[in-house]
Amino acid sequence: MNGNEILRLVDSLHRDKNIPKEIVFEGLEQAILSAAKKHFGEEEDVVIRIDRESGVPTLIHDGIVLDSEILGRIAAQTAKQVMIQKIREAERDALYDDYVRMRGQIVTGTVARFEGSTATVTLGKVEGILPRSEQIPGESYRTGERVRAVIMDVRKVASRVKIILSRTHPDLVRRLFELEIPEIGERIIEIRSLAREAGYRSKVAVSCIDQKIDSVGACVGVRGSRIKNIVDELAGERIDIVRWNESLTVLVPNALQPAEVEDVILCPMLGRVIVLVKDDQLSLAIGRRGQNVRLASKLVGWDIEIMTRDELNEQLDNSIAAFGAIPGAPEQLAENLVEQGFFSFDDLSVIEPDQLAELSGLSIEDCAPIIQYAEDESARLERQAANRRSDDRAAARIADEASGGDAGEAPEPESVVAEYEPIPAAKVLEPESANLPAAEAEVSADEPSEAAPGD
Repeated sequence: MNGNEILRLVDSLHRDKNIPKEIVFEGLEQAILSAAKKHFGEEEDVVIRIDRESGVPTLIHDGIVLDSEILGRIAAQTAKQVMIQKIREAERDALYDDYVRMRGQIVTGTVARFEGSTATVTLGKVEGILPRSEQIPGESYRTGERVRAVIMDVRKVASRVKIILSRTHPDLVRRLFELEIPEIGERIIEIRSLAREAGYRSKVAVSCIDQKIDSVGACVGVRGSRIKNIVDELAGERIDIVRWNESLTVLVPNALQPAEVEDVILCPMLGRVIVLVKDDQLSLAIGRRGQNVRLASKLVGWDIEIMTRDELNEQLDNSIAAFGAIPGAPEQLAENLVEQGFFSFDDLSVIEPDQLAELSGLSIEDCAPIIQYAEDESARLERQAANRRSDDRAAARIADEASGGDAGEAPEPESVVAEYEPIPAAKVLEPESANLPAAEAEVSADEPSEAAPGD
């Protein structure tokens, strides 16, 4: 193979396979070197260089320049095999580099086949894998059907590139918003936070740099036209659009919509928010199986605890009584703890000694026994709750056997209250004076806005 042939080969592979020229030159040198080692012996000193301008190969053996044709037909075949392998590896690396940059981006492919419940999706030159765990619950696909998904992971597997797709990842919702809502694609409206439980519900918090544009209305579209396209793509998943606010006292009520919130109590030391609601709003704020409060908590990045005012007052009394019984604790420690949102011995067991010293006025050394006491009480109450659950299950089985098995197994109680239920702070408990700004109502896909400026 002369220099011109090598240059044509390099150029062809560069254009057709999208392989950098230097990679091809290095592959050719490695191929010729492999053939030379086979000819002269593995221990021999052999050097191969290909001129990048002329394409002429130079073979040096023991410091002597030789004619590369001396390698013969067997050596040429070895070089060809090595070159094919190098081309495959370079091709794989190029594909890997292309798709690893697309991680988190949305792609459209065609379902090619199924292996069990895992779908193989054709994405141009490569295939992606859509595992069952990354499929939206309740969805089913047919061979030849087009699907949208985000690239979750890209891996090198032997000579192939394995691309893992997902339709449950929150980024799918984010990318669909960017595609369907021009203001988001143009960064006029920004998605500030997103929480999702695929197939059921998502909450998306948005803000806008242009005060003249209603960020929520623009996302919903005229008569819900924009959000409808996203909901349809997600198999009917409900989407709540929330107006972002830097103040948690405004953002938390927005995130908990459609429930109405009475008061918001912040407990920064524990990263917790206590939300007070009326009795008739309690189940709505919590949501089915806790979904509404769980998604709201993910959206704002704080733990949210929902309760009524009566529950709060009762918990305050219980917590103060429990903390007041700690051996060696100063008189004001119980009230100081609940003011900072410490409700239980489990909360107190994770407090840092310097924080407890600040709240109690004790030295760090004197705080250690208090923290140890909290850890022991937390473990005791946990064991007690586990025993109660076990007794409840045993009682349910006995009742079921006594009734001939028709009663069915009684469901395990969702929670077991131990000897007390702790609480938040005294200074925080001023709901009448803590008049919050009116929370911006969230707009959901089920209740779209009539018009969307900027549509």
